Amino acid sequence: MRTDIVAEEIALNSAPPRAASRVSAATRARHATHCASLDGFQIRPLDPERDAPTLQRWFVEERAAFWNMREKSVSEVAAFYRAIEDSGHARAWLGLRHGAPAFLFESYDPAHDEAGEHYEVLAGDLGMHLFVGPAGTPEPGYTRHVFRTLMTFLFEQLTAERIVVEPDARNTRIHTLNRAMGFVYTRDVPFREKTASLAFCTRADFYAAIQQDF
Repeated sequence: MRTDIVAEEIALNSAPPRAASRVSAATRARHATHCASLDGFQIRPLDPERDAPTLQRWFVEERAAFWNMREKSVSEVAAFYRAIEDSGHARAWLGLRHGAPAFLFESYDPAHDEAGEHYEVLAGDLGMHLFVGPAGTPEPGYTRHVFRTLMTFLFEQLTAERIVVEPDARNTRIHTLNRAMGFVYTRDVPFREKTASLAFCTRADFYAAIQQDF
């Protein structure tokens, strides 16, 4: 899988750290069927058939180059996300604002992903990929707002203890945003389709990072 987004900036109320659940983050993600409302966004499981036309319009844009799906048709996008849903260890989600699609993210169990071939997966680890859709009107801090909402969802709703990302090493904009959210970079590793930069963010790292904004 892949972890890339088009970066910009920041805003969201922090939530206090919570005790870890006995249910793994990946398992909770797989079985979650509810919608969540966080800081002006609604998050729901992706519906591949219903949402594929919107996603395909996002993916053809030049800024989506690192997502590696610019050539996919609507039916191919739907098939890709059906496969994620059927995998048993990954899930796709759609974030909405005022009822309109705003961002896409994927959560996955690193133990069943290429990322897990390059580090020792710990209980509570959850992989994540984020794609922010085009904002209708330019808004300072919007992308960071989305990112912080997503991270809060992963920690508080899916009870992750550590988030794992592996963006393309060339995607300098996402590295800046990841670090602003508390991610600590370790090393670059060879993936089958890219050179990936492994980075990790614990619950404590995230809440410490966002406290700097207040």
